Amino acid sequence: MESLNFTHGSGTSNHTQGSIALPILMFAGGAIGNLVAIIVLSLSRTRGRSSAFYTLVCGLAVTDLLGTCLASPLTIANYVVEQVLQNQHACQFHSFLLLFFGLTGLSIIFSMAAERFLAICCPYTYRRWSVDRRSAQKVLLFIYVSHSFLCCLPVMGLSGSRLQRSETWCFIDWRTSFCALYGVLSLLLILLTMALNLAVCGTLLLMRRKVVRRPGTRTSVRQRWRSLSSAAETQMMAVLVLTSAVVVACSAPLVVRVFANCFMQRNDATADLAAIRIASVNPILDPWIYILLRRSQFRRLLSLPRIASRTRNSSLLSTQTHLFCPDNIKDEHVFAQLMFNANIVTQLPATSKLTPCDTASNDQT
Repeated sequence: MESLNFTHGSGTSNHTQGSIALPILMFAGGAIGNLVAIIVLSLSRTRGRSSAFYTLVCGLAVTDLLGTCLASPLTIANYVVEQVLQNQHACQFHSFLLLFFGLTGLSIIFSMAAERFLAICCPYTYRRWSVDRRSAQKVLLFIYVSHSFLCCLPVMGLSGSRLQRSETWCFIDWRTSFCALYGVLSLLLILLTMALNLAVCGTLLLMRRKVVRRPGTRTSVRQRWRSLSSAAETQMMAVLVLTSAVVVACSAPLVVRVFANCFMQRNDATADLAAIRIASVNPILDPWIYILLRRSQFRRLLSLPRIASRTRNSSLLSTQTHLFCPDNIKDEHVFAQLMFNANIVTQLPATSKLTPCDTASNDQT
């Protein structure tokens, strides 16, 4: 869930100074983290800035930031003045924020998964539809407008908003049809997002298997696979999978509580409060995925196995240099580089010329 209701009340109306510190820290963490993420995304020098996926990621970061700055102050104010959420209009607005940003975040994640599915699994359709930055902006506009209308239905009388037992957050009436509709929509978005991510990952694995099975040298296989899965594509998939996992893990408990309260006659206030607290962690974790997996940092992570492999090969070839030509070849680095370019010593062609060291060893024998 993307809306940020940092509810950490004790279940009573007497809130201590220690209980208000945590929502303030979570509000600061979510606001600063998303602001830094937006700045990093804006300053990133990558060709993908004009892509639809990049636009959707920026839209998700802005959604998290707006949810933090709109919903959290109401919760913090309720700790200071306990009657804030007891006002009917304030309670309805707080409930609207929870509904809107929760559903909006899931919809943007689903749009990101659908964009990657079209780009990788249906590339011809992706190009024919001309999916670009403007298309993503239209999708974001549609999500905001449609979800604003949908989340205003409780205010229009389709459902009511109630202050929960902890007296720190407001939500729609659990026993209404609109609550069940909200739970069904959230569940569908979660399931569709997971299905699209699995389809994309499965397609990439099949592509890699087909490339490896083709005849050719190991170098040609690597070149073909790199052409199919560039660093930008891999980075997008990493951001999508991690963000989807965080959003689904944080949103699922609240969706479960929605269905439980709709079809069970006894409400568990402790479980409801725990679910909304877990949902509040989502906007704090999301921005760090964008920051840590930015292009330059992601390239460093991908290059670590290659650096380790080269270091291991260099040390092995350096040992072979001492064994075969300890006296005549003084520059170990040059010899190691030559042997590395030849790939493997034992695979040298039969017509290769012998080195002076080899000639001397043959004369001695």
